[in-house]
Amino acid sequence: MATDRRIEVEAKYRVAPAGTADRYLVAPELGPFAAQGAVHQIRIEDRYVDSPDWALARAGFAARLRKTSRGTQINLKARAAASGHIHRREEIEGPADDMLEPAAWPGSSARDVVLELCGDSPLVELLTIRQLRRVRQLAAADSTAELSVDEVEVVVGGETVDRFEELELELKGGEEGELARAVAVFDRDPALHHETRSKLERAFKAVRGSIASMPEEDRRLWQNAPGDVLGSRAKGGRARARKTATSRAADAASHTGPDAASDAGSGDEPRHDEETETPKREPSPTSEVAAAEAPHEKQRAPRPDKPDARNIGIQAADSMPEAARKVLAFHFRKLKNREAGTRSGSDPEELHNMRVAARRMRAAWRVFDGSFKPGRTRKLRRRLGIVADRLGAVRDLDVLIANLDEYRAGLDEAQRPGLEPLFSLWRKERHDARSQLMAELDSRDYTTFLEDMGDFLESGANSAATIAAPTAPHRVRDRAPSEIWANYESVRVYELVLPWADVETLHELRICTKWLRYALEFFGELLGTDSELLLTRVALLQDHLGMLHDADVAAKLTRDVLVSRAGELTKAETDAIGAYLQSREREVARRRRALGPVWRAVDGAPFRRALGRATASL
Repeated sequence: MATDRRIEVEAKYRVAPAGTADRYLVAPELGPFAAQGAVHQIRIEDRYVDSPDWALARAGFAARLRKTSRGTQINLKARAAASGHIHRREEIEGPADDMLEPAAWPGSSARDVVLELCGDSPLVELLTIRQLRRVRQLAAADSTAELSVDEVEVVVGGETVDRFEELELELKGGEEGELARAVAVFDRDPALHHETRSKLERAFKAVRGSIASMPEEDRRLWQNAPGDVLGSRAKGGRARARKTATSRAADAASHTGPDAASDAGSGDEPRHDEETETPKREPSPTSEVAAAEAPHEKQRAPRPDKPDARNIGIQAADSMPEAARKVLAFHFRKLKNREAGTRSGSDPEELHNMRVAARRMRAAWRVFDGSFKPGRTRKLRRRLGIVADRLGAVRDLDVLIANLDEYRAGLDEAQRPGLEPLFSLWRKERHDARSQLMAELDSRDYTTFLEDMGDFLESGANSAATIAAPTAPHRVRDRAPSEIWANYESVRVYELVLPWADVETLHELRICTKWLRYALEFFGELLGTDSELLLTRVALLQDHLGMLHDADVAAKLTRDVLVSRAGELTKAETDAIGAYLQSREREVARRRRALGPVWRAVDGAPFRRALGRATASL
């Protein structure tokens, strides 16, 4: 019978202001412990459950369902309060599934406890606790431990009722004395506040204030909770509930989802889409997907910046080298046309558009791989890569600075100076990156690249790879369908890992989505009426993942500043930069939660049917 009983031993601290505990994650030592390996980040979602009559809570247990890469686990923890700085609680774990019927779970001691206390009737879900956890392993002479900084979100009935940050140090093996010596380091930090409550106990406190606004069924469940769950205020909740019952319909109509409280009025940050030539504000994923479901004859691109890579002039009967030459020539003209504006620096969008052209050219080499003799294109590809990297370094800093500037605009005047260390650093890095870009554009190598690229495009047929035989697939109509479907397969396989994918995995998905988008764009004018729907959905997915990536990069760079300049920053600067760090991490979390609709629009059967019709038209 699968089971696991153990005693959890840990120390817990509230973190205020947010972001100030991250320095411990990158410290080489913590008391007697030395850091082992790198910091890694994971997302955790715990669903806390009980019987309708709270049998587990009345018996002193908290029960959670946690979904991991190994499957779903049921975890029972004793709800005893901590009496000192070190928490000790018994845990019982076992396998489960997403369903709330314990009788159907695999056998384990945890399941036996649940069945004994609750019977075999289904459980009910109380609340969800989501965590963005940054973790590092530690080791001492005789002990091992795990240090984590958790950004916590409490969700009840689809509504976020609380957010907070905690630091935890859990003993994984060895002597508690070494844990106590590490805890002494935390006790001297005024930004850390010893926490005796579990995350669930803190969540229960947050629930007290929201009982009155809950739907009637949920309200009855919480009003029946044991006294030690909600305390004496539960009765007050009943009275307030009666007073507000008449306003429930209006409240429900105005509710906008789990992020309503935190995101209201903030809007999406503007993102200058790296794959299109004009800046845009990201549309709502839900509205965009709904628009894409409309009949094909009524389809219009909802994005005002529709890519213009549809008028390249590719024909289905073209050979792949000829199609590649047309794509390269199209974007090479754009690259040269944007060079003057990039040099002047008066409009950042000129540099952005030059970068887009360079990216499209690099993408063409990949999509049309094998179309040319390798020796003829190697030098061109290498120099184009250098140009694209120089453009990208400046553009990435433009996006960082623009997003930080927009965040600062929403602050009170007194809070804004605290962000100056970030602005100062990123502006200096941008200046250095632009100097390197200008040196590249002024170099003889770049001039030679322009000349050689022009010559190559004029005589592309002379560089085409030899066709093995007339029957070897070499035309666009022969090769494009398999190229498009191969890229789609690379995207769709992520459905196996998406529910628990970390940020790095989502970045890999973004790259695969980008290649699918390029293939659809290059061959788009041949794909019939479905091409607009296909490209719109893929672009939405890539843009969404791109914004998630932007927020993650900003968070990492901001954390680096907090750590590397900890002794130089004033308290006001530390607080302001820490708040910005938290806002970026929340944006990452928000983007992860909102990924479902844009992912399903590409992963679903309607998309595949449209892709089948489009490729069949070739």
